[in-house]
Amino acid sequence: MAFSISLLYAALLGLVLLALSFNVVRLRRRHQIGVGSGESRDLELAVRAHANFCEYVPLALLLLLLLEASAALPALLLHALGLMLLLGRILHGFFGLNRSAGATPGRFLGTLLTWLMILIAALLGVGMAIGAWLGS
Repeated sequence: MAFSISLLYAALLGLVLLALSFNVVRLRRRHQIGVGSGESRDLELAVRAHANFCEYVPLALLLLLLLEASAALPALLLHALGLMLLLGRILHGFFGLNRSAGATPGRFLGTLLTWLMILIAALLGVGMAIGAWLGS
């Protein structure tokens, strides 16, 4: 099995991670801060946007990969889940948390899309696992 759907979203999210990482490095150099965020609010936000990405994306991608590996779901549904995650992380990282520690439309929508993707994928996974145990 090629797992081309999961591969596509993992690769695109890898690019997003690099962009978030570059932003942290850029701000560290600008403010001459090697560790932590010092007194820089914009660096603190960039570090949190990067960390938040790293906290959510691995599990979400694992769920996507396992759902794809099951070969039980249509490709369109897997792409919808991947797009929800990708769009959610872009909105959250670049139009939300990187701009403000408070509530922003990007942060809200990004979180919502990410959580919905994980919720849907998790529920599908639970249902498929229970179905397999029951012999369906």
